[in-house]
Amino acid sequence: MSVEIKTVRNRQNLKRFVDFPEKLYKDCDNWVPALRGDEFDTFDPKKNGAYDYCESECYLAVRGGEVVGRVAAIINHHANRDWGEEIVRFGWLDFIEDKEVLKALLDAVVAWGQARGCTKVKGPWGFTDMDKEGLLVEGFEHLSPFTCLYNYPYYDRLLQELGFSKDVDWTQRIAKVTDQLPPMFQFAGLIEQRYGLHVFQARSTKELADRYGLAIFHMYNETFAPLFQFTPLTDKQIDRYLKTYVPILRPEFVSVCLDKDDRPVGFTFCVPSLAKAVKKARGRLFPLGFVHILRALRRNDTLEALMIGVLPEYQGKGANVLMFKHIHENALKFGIDKMILNPQLEENFKVQSLFEQYETEPFMRRRAYSKKI
Repeated sequence: MSVEIKTVRNRQNLKRFVDFPEKLYKDCDNWVPALRGDEFDTFDPKKNGAYDYCESECYLAVRGGEVVGRVAAIINHHANRDWGEEIVRFGWLDFIEDKEVLKALLDAVVAWGQARGCTKVKGPWGFTDMDKEGLLVEGFEHLSPFTCLYNYPYYDRLLQELGFSKDVDWTQRIAKVTDQLPPMFQFAGLIEQRYGLHVFQARSTKELADRYGLAIFHMYNETFAPLFQFTPLTDKQIDRYLKTYVPILRPEFVSVCLDKDDRPVGFTFCVPSLAKAVKKARGRLFPLGFVHILRALRRNDTLEALMIGVLPEYQGKGANVLMFKHIHENALKFGIDKMILNPQLEENFKVQSLFEQYETEPFMRRRAYSKKI
């Protein structure tokens, strides 16, 4: 039976688009759903500020009346301008184990991109780096972090059979948090004295967001600018992310480094792992999903490290030492014994070296693909 591609143009089909992975992964223990409400908001131009400089189209693959795949086509015009390429991105890619289904989905992405002057297709990417990106190619045996993609192993094989090749890889590691503190912490006092640096002790994440939220994301824009295909966030997007993330953060696991004049020069975001809670809630906050999430925020043995950044002029001056010390000590206080590091570009040795004093082990590897069209 042939595959029919349907463009998502109404709420009913968007619901089918959002809900398809739950059906596809219903028997997969390690898949973790996205928060359903966030998925709807992502494709709402009134709520997602990325639409100010991006355009997208969503597609469903249907066979015999049943959804068998989905994909989003995205053009980030700012990224294409900044990186000098005409790229159409594919994201939110899920499909049954059938090359015909995958080909039909990606053909729709390519046709849409070519009609707008694109010469390459790349993915999985989102609108920006704040979206989930990178196909899982190693680490299928682990429960997926809430903030990352999970997919079946056959995705990689079928993409390669259709002529897609590796564009870039990200690696993830697990760092052990033990009573044996990293040796670098002994220099914390010297760093504070020499450079006038100190960690802001917030009483709540609301206080942290009110005082430094906007500045933190401006630092994010500056420190992440050199990274592959990065696009700076607008203040409209920043406002949305602050509203999204502040409720799930704890001040004990967020560290902002200030200079002698109390200006922020570095940040580190970690959050207690929500993977088990969100899976138990099936991605729904109501009626009881938020209860599972609140419990996970209060009692947990695992942190997920989301972001770290230090302004260029303060790199190499120990800001990361002060921030890591703050989070490490609080992790021990609250019974945390491991930390899942966020995906790091395999050639970003500067960030990888920050954790060299921790005992780490491989966790997952993710890949973005590319193909000329």
